[in-house]
Amino acid sequence: MTSQAHSESDEELAKRVQGGDHDSFGVLVERFEKKLMRYGSKFLADQDDVKDLVQDVFISVYQNIRSFDLSQRFSPWIYRVAHNTFVSGIRKHSRNPLLLLDFDALVAHVVYEDPAEAEREQKEMRALIERGLENVSPKYREVLVLYYLEEMPYKDIADIIQVPTGTVSVRLRRAKEALRAVYNDMQITYGT
Repeated sequence: MTSQAHSESDEELAKRVQGGDHDSFGVLVERFEKKLMRYGSKFLADQDDVKDLVQDVFISVYQNIRSFDLSQRFSPWIYRVAHNTFVSGIRKHSRNPLLLLDFDALVAHVVYEDPAEAEREQKEMRALIERGLENVSPKYREVLVLYYLEEMPYKDIADIIQVPTGTVSVRLRRAKEALRAVYNDMQITYGT
């Protein structure tokens, strides 16, 4: 594998893979494996399950790489594949399947992102997320992980989970409220 492959963009590597370059796919795996492991571990506790699902993500990506539109960014596309794989994994490992009706999509609104406010919230929310993420509903957990831990913009998150950008805003707001409630409960329970 050449050092040139390591300096190419994800989209350039995807184009090479579409042309049959298997080594370029290895570079994509190297770039995304840890990120997808971190992403998956926020949804499933068993690391073996996460590893299996991440492997399933890469198999699906490889099998479907020709459907990737080279005019788009690769990162949201692979996270979309991961999202679908993890949702399936959650359904298989959960006693309570995810609800099919998405109330947040029904009440979506126009989004205004304030960069200064987002930056202030980033540090606070990262600490809260790490402490209470497992106690938050999966649909809210996902937007928290993508926004605060993976640092993706609303548009990319909307593309990944296939909802309007306004729905991402609604879910993020509700997720923060749920996480703060979990944190407040933890403080009461442990007297901190």
